[in-house]
Amino acid sequence: MDSILLRNNVKIIGEGNRPILFAPGFGCDQNMWRFVAPEFESDYQVILFDYVGSGKSDYDAYSSSKYSELGGYAQDILDICLALDLKEVTFIGHSVGSMIGILASIQKPNLFKELILIGPSPCYLNDPPQYLGGFEKEELDELINMMDLNYIGWANYLSKVIMKNPERPELSGELEQSFCSTDPHVAREFAIATFFSDYRNCLPEVSVPSLILQCSDDTIAPLEVGKYMFQHLRNSEFYQMKATGHCPHMSHPEETVQLIRKYLTVNQD
Repeated sequence: MDSILLRNNVKIIGEGNRPILFAPGFGCDQNMWRFVAPEFESDYQVILFDYVGSGKSDYDAYSSSKYSELGGYAQDILDICLALDLKEVTFIGHSVGSMIGILASIQKPNLFKELILIGPSPCYLNDPPQYLGGFEKEELDELINMMDLNYIGWANYLSKVIMKNPERPELSGELEQSFCSTDPHVAREFAIATFFSDYRNCLPEVSVPSLILQCSDDTIAPLEVGKYMFQHLRNSEFYQMKATGHCPHMSHPEETVQLIRKYLTVNQD
């Protein structure tokens, strides 16, 4: 079990007994939760981790065959919960972390108490007329080509698109640095698993109650995507945030904490 905790660089903080697990987004490590996670330490057992291939995880544990699809990352979530003997987990996922949590909850629904999904998207590709994911295939192909040709330039470009809030360049700068600290091969395979996936058919299988937090002016997960999630996730709630961009836990942590607390308070047993 210790090998799992080392593999994913699992950190446990907090004074409470109720487990709350924070899953990062693409190209990010657990440090991105530093403005949000500490706010729950007094009431929860806060669990932070890094995806294999990111942060301070065990890069030797990375396998292309396992992590070529999001299911490999979902299995790691289940492994962490098993290693820590967690029950009734409050799962908080950002971006692709949301979908990873959804896949984990489909496999082991009784393990989770609720899912809080920040900027989730089941499919980034447009599939007109019934679905607008935000991107044409040619745009995503170009993004992958940019990674191959100029990884630093790709990191600089994508960090600005994701973060927005241009009046605070330190935010996109931190995201760019996070991208650059990830092995380019790992980042490329994670990008393909993220941006070219389509998990729309999985949404009706989710039975765990969920909250969808939708940012305003979000290029990565547009409003139409958030509404689609709400329509196809039973027992879900939807809230459009004032926060702009795709990373409200970094750019607008106060609003993020407030909305999470409100949902958890209302849904307490």
